[in-house]
Amino acid sequence: MPEAGTAGISGPRAGSGTDPTATSVALVLAVWRPAYIAWGLAQLMQGPLIQPAAPTMRWRKVLGSGHEGGFGLRPAWNRLGLFCAFDQTNSAREWLAESDEVARWKDRAGQWLTFLLEPLASRGSWSGHSLAVAQSDAAPPSDTMVASLTRASIRPHLARRFWSLSPAAEVSLAQAPGCLLAVGLGEAPLLRQATFSLWHDQPAMDAYARSGAHLEAIRQAYSQGFFSESMFTRFRVLEIGGHWPQASPALGERLDSTV
Repeated sequence: MPEAGTAGISGPRAGSGTDPTATSVALVLAVWRPAYIAWGLAQLMQGPLIQPAAPTMRWRKVLGSGHEGGFGLRPAWNRLGLFCAFDQTNSAREWLAESDEVARWKDRAGQWLTFLLEPLASRGSWSGHSLAVAQSDAAPPSDTMVASLTRASIRPHLARRFWSLSPAAEVSLAQAPGCLLAVGLGEAPLLRQATFSLWHDQPAMDAYARSGAHLEAIRQAYSQGFFSESMFTRFRVLEIGGHWPQASPALGERLDSTV
């Protein structure tokens, strides 16, 4: 789906939803080994039924993905994401390092990435939940990786029009200078979609957010009321780790430096 980036994040501030206490996010991305594809699908189906596993985990989402991690309508049966919001950064870090759930995901995945993220700016909500900004809105240092999450519930009668705008914006995201990773995620086909992107630095993200195809898609989304609910968040990347052979050279260097 079109990515909101960071430019123009305004309106209701983070914390305006029903649960404004979450100030840290742990994200896991996995590509299952063939023997565990069925297990991964079971995690996706059971996801809405699983309650937060840690006392400081406020809410969580198990997310499917598009073919080869992309944004098209064809699903990827071997890919999954796990997005968990915490009220303390140390708790999110501990959960990534020590939880049995994350260990199971890593054991069953041929490729995996983990991210510890801190919201820098956020607008909107996700199933009534929101993210609070833990620190000031000051821009991170120029050499700091940043990330963006755009998610939306698309109104069914406008889905066809929305998806007609997506390809051009998605191509521009994949080709954007400074984009280290872009992954299409979602809770349900067609109507409940998300995009996670990782950027070399803030200027690279901002340049994409103001680009032609992306900017037009966002304008159309707002002017035509495509979304019944949406959340756009910019993150500081505190930690990243994993085994991701298909990583771009720039991302591969970052992963190697964490080993």
